[in-house]
Amino acid sequence: MAVMRINDFHATKDKAAALRGFLTSVMDIVERSSGCRRCELLADPGDQAHLVIVEVWDSIEAHRAAAAEVPREKFIEIQALLAEPPTGHYYEKIR
Repeated sequence: MAVMRINDFHATKDKAAALRGFLTSVMDIVERSSGCRRCELLADPGDQAHLVIVEVWDSIEAHRAAAAEVPREKFIEIQALLAEPPTGHYYEKIR
């Protein structure tokens, strides 16, 4: 059964465009990963500094394996763009 991962990001003031570009670059890595079915970047229409990535994976393990493939320096790079730590949770489709 597929699993959905929803990741929530809030950019610091005047960093929304930079965060959007950064997330887009990381999504290129994620989308090529084994087990990734879908990956979408969404912006809050009322707050462009609030971005969400919705991912659909074959399994939680597939997502975790893909996350391990993201270069460590990417995690350091994103910190300067964030107003707060990102959050992420797994979900299973009910209907």
